[in-house]
Amino acid sequence: MDGGRALGRAGGGGVARLGARRARGHAARRPRRACRAPRIRPLPAGHPARRAACASRRTRGCVPLAGGGAARARHRAQPPRCGPDLRPPAERSALRRAAARGRARRPRPCVAGRTHVTDLTSAHAVQLVEALRDVLCQVADPRVVLAVVLRHAVQASGADRGLFVEVAEGGALEFRVLSGFREKHVEGDGGAYSRNLLARVQRTGRPLRLDHAADDPELATAHSVRALRTAAVLCVPIRDGGRVVALVYLESRRVGHFRESHVELLGALAAVAAPVLAALRAGDDVLRERDRLRSAEAHLREEAEESRALLARDWSFGRFVGRSAAVRELESAARRAAATDYPVLLLGEPGTGKSILARILHSCGPRARRPFVTVFCPSLERGMVEAELFGHRRGAFTGAVSDRIGRVQAADGGTLFLDEIGELPPEIQPKLLRFLQERTFERVGDPAERTADVRIVAATNRDLAHEVQQGRFRRDLFDRLNFLPIRVPPLRERAEDIPVLLRHCLDRTDSGRWIEVPPEVGAWLEGLEFSWPGNVRHVEQLAARLTAEGRRGPVTRDDVERLLGARDALAPPNAPGTRPAPGLEVGLPSLLADAERSWLEEALTRYPGLTRAELAARLRISESALYKKLRRYGITAD
Repeated sequence: MDGGRALGRAGGGGVARLGARRARGHAARRPRRACRAPRIRPLPAGHPARRAACASRRTRGCVPLAGGGAARARHRAQPPRCGPDLRPPAERSALRRAAARGRARRPRPCVAGRTHVTDLTSAHAVQLVEALRDVLCQVADPRVVLAVVLRHAVQASGADRGLFVEVAEGGALEFRVLSGFREKHVEGDGGAYSRNLLARVQRTGRPLRLDHAADDPELATAHSVRALRTAAVLCVPIRDGGRVVALVYLESRRVGHFRESHVELLGALAAVAAPVLAALRAGDDVLRERDRLRSAEAHLREEAEESRALLARDWSFGRFVGRSAAVRELESAARRAAATDYPVLLLGEPGTGKSILARILHSCGPRARRPFVTVFCPSLERGMVEAELFGHRRGAFTGAVSDRIGRVQAADGGTLFLDEIGELPPEIQPKLLRFLQERTFERVGDPAERTADVRIVAATNRDLAHEVQQGRFRRDLFDRLNFLPIRVPPLRERAEDIPVLLRHCLDRTDSGRWIEVPPEVGAWLEGLEFSWPGNVRHVEQLAARLTAEGRRGPVTRDDVERLLGARDALAPPNAPGTRPAPGLEVGLPSLLADAERSWLEEALTRYPGLTRAELAARLRISESALYKKLRRYGITAD
């Protein structure tokens, strides 16, 4: 065998041989791989071209060339530990052709355990981006998405610290994820980063790389440069639909650490993270919209229930009960106000029917088919008035678990009735004034401006002009509300309407229709000189008592006296020439009401500096009871 070593066996028993020196070199280059030599046909001795087998694409092989020459081709391939070959077929073919010509260059090996990427065309960078994409497609929490992107960015670039900054809709920067930073490094205006640099990248939408942060005027005085020894800075934006939605901010202690390949790598990571982040943002928007719709649905259900109850009643001008001149004048003023769209201010004592009149103004006006929303100002908690009126955003305050529309937005297109507007806190009055002037408002926790087209009808039992003089109510707000004032007269000024009102209240129930109201009732009531402090509510109470007794037939004088507590007022004197005790010439309810009013006024005079809660404690009644009594008698307490 000419001292050679067999590499293959021929079909007819012949063998193809190589020189012993070349065979030993081939064996040295493949010491541990046991491969079975392929069968080849025998070649004649002295043939100029001899072919060799067992060359591997991923190792350095000795490829015999024509004429007996040999060249070593170093394939541009990664070691097996770097995973499968991810290069395109065209690139693999070009490398094979280069190896065959002996012109291939030796690549940089991939060092195990090192994540610092220097060549984006390498399989490692492609694997990194694809691994990030696979992870992000399985994440449902936006914060986890941001943490994954930042971790890959810091590890792949070899940075010392990193921030992930989200850009809110209003342009504000919100720090979401930190890596290598502490919270104290990003708090306040003197944080360990440059807000101006972040704003510059946000404004331009282009990556920014600084090799030496101390040379930049915006970073020279930053805490990170002075205390954390920051040398190099890299900031890359994440875009979605042409808008910058997030920023990746990296720092390194090594001067010139970041190169252009790092910018390209972070750009690739940002391109993968942007659609996932956009999808998660859209999911959050859907959840917020779902919460808003649920809140609106619940509110509409309440309005629908109230509307069904109200539609069963007639809200036309036929609701005005009475034949007195005061009632005719009130109806005339209401008809004029209903035909317009201007604000209306209803003035009158409690129980005179201001809320009913407000409903009539809405039902007989151009907005009759739109919502009618009532806000009873005294019932609102002092710290929740703004949220109730204008709505709030989820998380705006403790207990705001979902977005909620306010009464103003719920009344869009219709009428907003502000009952007892005199009780509106002073801090809310400027915001209501702004809405009346510009028709715009902001929800609590949401800086976005919103608009609503509503008609304002306000009511109060206070003397707002006096409140303005005392500085408790804004003059400009009063002027806005007092565009069409309507005074609702108390019942004592139209006593001739009391029998008609009693008949109207009795007809509301089936049992009350069996009760007759004789014409003499009016004279009896006038003779009682009853002050009717509750106005129409007192008449409703009298009708309810007559109905509760199950009476049938006409109402007698004794019934009226007994039910109104006025029998003692008509009793004969004890002896001739004697005079009744003071106060017995009026009814008992009126006497008690006057005494209670005097009691409250004396307490307010004696304790002028106390709050309502403290005054209630002094009087040994609850705060709510004190408030009701003050409202009943129209007494103002500072």
